[in-house]
Amino acid sequence: MTDPAATTRTLDAFIAGLPKAELHVHQVGSASPRIVAQLAERHPGTVPADPEALVDYFRFDDFAHFIAIYLSVVELVETAEDVRLLTYEVAREMAGQQVRYAELTVTPYLSVGEKLPAEAFLEAIEDARTSAERDFGVRLRWIFDIPADFGIPAAEATASIALDHDVPGLVGFGIGGSEEGFPRSMFRDQFDRARAHGLGSVPHAGETTGPATVWDAIETLGAQRIEHGISAAQDPDLMAYLAENDITLDVCPTSNVALKVVDDLASHPLPTLVAAGVPVSINTDDPPMFGTDLNGEYAVAARLLDLDETGLARLARAAVDGAFIDETTKTTLRGEIDAYTSEWDVRT
Repeated sequence: MTDPAATTRTLDAFIAGLPKAELHVHQVGSASPRIVAQLAERHPGTVPADPEALVDYFRFDDFAHFIAIYLSVVELVETAEDVRLLTYEVAREMAGQQVRYAELTVTPYLSVGEKLPAEAFLEAIEDARTSAERDFGVRLRWIFDIPADFGIPAAEATASIALDHDVPGLVGFGIGGSEEGFPRSMFRDQFDRARAHGLGSVPHAGETTGPATVWDAIETLGAQRIEHGISAAQDPDLMAYLAENDITLDVCPTSNVALKVVDDLASHPLPTLVAAGVPVSINTDDPPMFGTDLNGEYAVAARLLDLDETGLARLARAAVDGAFIDETTKTTLRGEIDAYTSEWDVRT
C-alpha cells in the first residue's frame, strides 16, 4: 500500500527543485516581511518594522482591506534605491523557489511623482533586472498595470510611462485593483495603444466579479492572458472560448482563499477549468501577504488536480507556454524543466 505521507514528501521534494516560470506576481506584493521591515525602518509610519508583527498585519478581512494594506506598503517605496532594493531582493527570494523567469506586475503610477520621476524609477528597475539575472539567474520582465481605482488619469499616466520611455524589460500591459465599478472597457484606449506598441494584454478580470468581466477583457482589451479569471468556471461557453483560443488564466489559489473570493481550497474552481481544457498557469499573486510561495502553490495544485511528477512538470511547461517571451527562451526554459524531470526519474 502506498504511504500518502511519503508520496506527499516525494512530490514536495520534486516541486522544490523544479525549474519554474511565474506569470502573475506583483512587485510590491512580493516583498517578504524581511524586505518590508527594511523599508519600514527607512520610512517609519503605520507599517510595522518587525517581520513577526507583519504576519498579523497581512491578515485581510476582504478585498477592500487588502487594497488598503497593499497601498500602505506601496507608500514605503519612496526613492529609487527603495525600488531597486525591493525588486532585487524579490528576485533573490524567487531564486530560492527555482524561479527561472518571472513577469513581475509593476504599478508605476503608485510610485512615480515629484520625488521619484519616471526616469529614476525605470532606471532602478532596470538595474535590479540586470543584476538579478547576473547574480541569481532569474530573468525578470515587467507587466505595467493600471490601478483601476484611480481611474483614467492613472491609465493615461501608466500608458505614458510604458510607451514614451525605453523600458527594456517591458513585455505586457495590465490592469489591477477593483473590478466593481471599473469595467475593463473603460481602459480600451490605453490597451489599444499598448498592443499597437507590441505589448501583451494581460488584465485582471473575473476574480471578484463574474464571467462578464472576463468577456469584457477579451472583447474590449484583446486579452491574451487573464490574471485570475476563475469566475470563467461559471460559464461553459467562456471556458470553451478560452480553450479554443489558447487564452491562459494565471491562477493564484491561495490568494483567492485569503481574499475570500472562494470559501476554501477544496471548493476552488481550478479542477473545473482544467477539465474544460482551459490553459492555466499557477502563481502566487502577492505571496508573503498571503502566507504562501510558488512551491506551496504547486503543492496546492497537485492536490486539487491529483498530479504526479509528470503532471507537475506539465504545469511548469504551461507557464512557459503562456509567457510573453521569444521562442528561443521558451525552448531553453522547457529544456531545463525536461532535464530536471529526466534526472529525477533516474534518481527515483
